[in-house]
Amino acid sequence: MKSIKVLALIEATSITGPAKNLLQFASMAGAGGVHPPVDVSIAVFHRPNDPGLFLQAARRMSVAVYPIPEARRFDFRVVGLLSALGRSLRPDIVESHAVKSHFLLRRAGLNRLAPWVAFHHGYTWPDWRARLYNYLDRWSLRAPSRVVTVSHPFREELIRHGVPAARIEIVHNAIEAGWGTGVAAQARADLRARLGIDSARKVILIVGRLSREKGHLALLRAFDRMVFAGVRNAHLLMVGEGPERAAIEAGIRRYGLSGMVTLTGQQPTAEPYYGIADLALLSSFSEGSPNALLEAMAARVPIVATAVGGIPEIVADRTSALLVPPRNPEALSLAMRELLANPDLARDLAAHASELVLTRHSLEARARRLAAIYLAALASHEEYAS
Repeated sequence: MKSIKVLALIEATSITGPAKNLLQFASMAGAGGVHPPVDVSIAVFHRPNDPGLFLQAARRMSVAVYPIPEARRFDFRVVGLLSALGRSLRPDIVESHAVKSHFLLRRAGLNRLAPWVAFHHGYTWPDWRARLYNYLDRWSLRAPSRVVTVSHPFREELIRHGVPAARIEIVHNAIEAGWGTGVAAQARADLRARLGIDSARKVILIVGRLSREKGHLALLRAFDRMVFAGVRNAHLLMVGEGPERAAIEAGIRRYGLSGMVTLTGQQPTAEPYYGIADLALLSSFSEGSPNALLEAMAARVPIVATAVGGIPEIVADRTSALLVPPRNPEALSLAMRELLANPDLARDLAAHASELVLTRHSLEARARRLAAIYLAALASHEEYAS
């Protein structure tokens, strides 16, 4: 069978969740692990001071990647470059990830070359530029043949913004089997020593961008309440980087938590950190299908998470995680204390969550679903064209 040629467009200066998912799928497709066969090329925006982490990862994984140079965020010279790349590669499917890519793909007219599959990962609101792109997304997402999103709440939001319901597909994220379970004992001990975390301390881990919607400040308040309640053998470990770092550091000082909270900054992979974690936290106010949740599940780390977005579609309260309301530090504190005090419950939740990864969130299952969506988009396009 002839391969489906996909040209995917993404903005990725680091290996975010959407970037990781795209690279995993492209790598699997390149190794012949997708049926029908899919051949993925990726166009990624690249600025002069960009460290190039995405480009490096793509090349290590033998994924075809085309950097689109831009001088700044609103550099509309990229429109011509995208248009020329599309004409050169002549893809069967064009694909975009997140609001900037949606807008520029349509502005470059790539949706007139081939059926368009747009991946909606949710909205963040860090500055006026992002808010403008989010507003423009209502225009962008009315044009694709298919819109792939990651949760039912996101689907309902898209419908309210005018995206036809029949074009929207829900596809949860996925993770490779055995992820996070191979961290050796010596490596765990070395990491604790490097971070200055005593072996007797319980490590509470949160992985993700330091942005407002992730709820790091609410987690600090919950951790402070837990310490005030007498739990003094815990250490909060935050892996990630982002615009909220200064506010988080100020919160650590305000609550007197210096020495009990560590910010690691951006890391190539969070896998070693799950190896030393006793508890994984998601304190988000908004989520889709969070990779951090799947990582904790695969690594068999017990989870406390807020019941937002697609999280309750992936794990169930008191079966595979403890779920709490968002923006509720007291509930978050109580759930953390319960799991740290009840190792049997923690072990049972982690075991059930790891089974869910194997049965519902494998890379193979997600790849099959995406290939089927591409076929449906092609069939609809051919029917329309005829």
